[in-house]
Amino acid sequence: MSKQSKRREALVYHAKPTPGKIQVVPTKKYATQRDLSLAYSPGVAEPCLEIEKDKDNAYKYTAKGNLVAVISNGTAVLGLGNIGPEASKPVMEGKGLLFKIFADIDVFDIEVGTENIEEFIQTVKNIAPTFGGINLEDIKAPEAFEIEKRLKEELDIPVMHDDQHGTAIISAAALLNALELSEKKIDEVKIVVSGAGAAAISCTRLYQAFGAKRENIVMLDSKGVIRNDRDNLTSQKAEFATDRKIDTLDEAMQDADVFIGLSTSDIVSPSMLKSMSSNPIVFAMANPDPEIRYQLAVDTRDDIIMATGRSDHPNQVNNVLGFPFIFRGALDVRATKINEAMKMAAVKALANLAKEPVPEQVNIAYGETRLTFGKDYIIPKPFDPRLIAEVPPAVAKAAMDSGVAKEPIEDWEKYKDELLQRLGSDNKIVRLLLNRARLNPKRVVFAEADQLDVLKAAQIVYEEGIAIPILLGRRDKILKLMEEIEFEGNPTIIDPKSDEQTDQKNKYAKVYWKQRKRRGVTLFSAEKIMRERNYFAAMMVNEGDADAMISGYSRSYPSVVKPMLELIGLAPGSTRVATTNVMMTQRGPMFLSDTSININPSANDLTRIAQMTAKVVKMFGMEPVMAMTSYSNFGSSKDQTATKVREAVNYLHKRHPDLLVDGELQTDFALNSEMLQDIFPFSKLAGKKVNTLIFPNLESANITYKLLKELNKADSIGPIMMGMRKPIHILQLDASVDEIVNMTAIAVIDAQQKEKKEQQLKAALEK
Repeated sequence: MSKQSKRREALVYHAKPTPGKIQVVPTKKYATQRDLSLAYSPGVAEPCLEIEKDKDNAYKYTAKGNLVAVISNGTAVLGLGNIGPEASKPVMEGKGLLFKIFADIDVFDIEVGTENIEEFIQTVKNIAPTFGGINLEDIKAPEAFEIEKRLKEELDIPVMHDDQHGTAIISAAALLNALELSEKKIDEVKIVVSGAGAAAISCTRLYQAFGAKRENIVMLDSKGVIRNDRDNLTSQKAEFATDRKIDTLDEAMQDADVFIGLSTSDIVSPSMLKSMSSNPIVFAMANPDPEIRYQLAVDTRDDIIMATGRSDHPNQVNNVLGFPFIFRGALDVRATKINEAMKMAAVKALANLAKEPVPEQVNIAYGETRLTFGKDYIIPKPFDPRLIAEVPPAVAKAAMDSGVAKEPIEDWEKYKDELLQRLGSDNKIVRLLLNRARLNPKRVVFAEADQLDVLKAAQIVYEEGIAIPILLGRRDKILKLMEEIEFEGNPTIIDPKSDEQTDQKNKYAKVYWKQRKRRGVTLFSAEKIMRERNYFAAMMVNEGDADAMISGYSRSYPSVVKPMLELIGLAPGSTRVATTNVMMTQRGPMFLSDTSININPSANDLTRIAQMTAKVVKMFGMEPVMAMTSYSNFGSSKDQTATKVREAVNYLHKRHPDLLVDGELQTDFALNSEMLQDIFPFSKLAGKKVNTLIFPNLESANITYKLLKELNKADSIGPIMMGMRKPIHILQLDASVDEIVNMTAIAVIDAQQKEKKEQQLKAALEK
């Protein structure tokens, strides 16, 4: 994508359909006059009077306890520098978005129009009663040190400058584990810190808290080594001035055990790495380009333990591993501050989590067979769902032990369950999906690439490395649209109706004719059919000229399914084709089957649909918890529609006892675990959180998923085709660009899995 195109995309993202990235959403009913009279006058007077009696009642009657202010004056924004408070607002809104999706914390972003320390501090103090916590952001050093110090002293709510402490906490966790792997002690290692800004100072202080010795630390700024004989040092730099008579990074790296980079790109040379001690630890965290490129570093030293700030290399030091969960724990015990004990507890929790067995969901997301603690895995991955259940409790407990918690937690298991419930509204599954596809992109043929939205989706997957698109359609129209949307690159373009593809069409026609010649297909008709893009695309996949196919944007579902069933056929062992849709709901991802194929499935069909859906759920790294739905509960109706569901459940219980499935169940009982536990405690689903619904017919499934999509604005991935021999996926008519992108990722992952199965089968046959 060109720089101009990226700029336009970023601007459109922030401007459309609603300017900005966050909004205020009511949490109470407001439909009736009674509701409004309780929300405002006269009912609102009652909580006001209670808070007047005791200010702490604000946590009981208002959103204060889950509300954090992200505050900046825009003096040190990302890599942009001092761009001012208004220009910093998109970044602060983005930080608010991360707070919400990772830890379910609400945020107001506050941009303060002053660079005066006293004015800034006073502004924050004046608005502090609104909030349960303060996240200081993108404030330049050395002012940031004074601002945070004063606010921590003068306010009774948690205050943290994430630019200082976020990187410090994550890198400290990584450092502890790297030292363990290299069999070195923190109080003995020689540490070089390149950079002397807020993050570097905070990192080094935290390392000292864990035992690093000041005399073993050398810090450098843009002028070179910070020595105690240098003039005009700030108090923060003077804190780490060395008495060693060295001036350069080259000299500092001699025999060093640890390099911490928080400076600028490409300043560490291979010769510097070679001069370090055995098993060197190198955290090159400058973004977007590290102090030394990852591949160069690992090629130079095979004993290196390397971390960067980038997501495309092992051991990413990412602040999102820290700040959402630290504030979550602090808010949940109403801590009066975030102190050293709480930060150190977060460090230990992150370090320990990296040593635990990794959930399959994380392995799948990163394309790993099995992530294990070692030099390429010293800190958890940002997608790890355990973070919210491990880091906040550690922080909360440290707050309690250090005497700054006003509302101690008593039931820790209940608290962890509540934390896990907070993940329900997040769309992490989409990020996992796209990330997994990127690990091994496949050739995907887009059968309707001359449709603007389809081409936009193909552009996104091409530029994001999700898939290698093959564009089918009128060449002249595709090229014109590509120019219009600034689609750069050289993807394969094929027009099945043109004479350019004659040889390929004839080849496909002969194969098709041989398959269908006893079913009324002549060679002439086969050649004519190959001019149709869906037949041509399907043959590309069949013949190995493409790995997967996407179609259906501009045509009815049945008209696209028919040629796919003719040409592709069922996967080995499959007796039925079906589809499932993944709905991103407030309670988390929900799988709904069958949404597009089987009009009135039999009991046997329902068992196959349930089994296939379970495999898809596992493909997403989740354990299926399945309810077979009906209008009745456990035999309350003898009608055939309910009976077939009951028969399917009985079969699954007998033949697949390990599958967590039950029914027949009404959807409210299936989704309300407490109600199910009270009325039907014998159910296998009692007390469980159902994530999969199998419907008795196409009508109910299709209506339900479209109702959820339109009324609740729930994002949908699907329909995901199940039971096909090849990765063929058909869109709903007029699917959005995002839906096409997501379905392309599904097609890629489907192709990855089918390729893996073929390789396993081949290996087994060779044995």
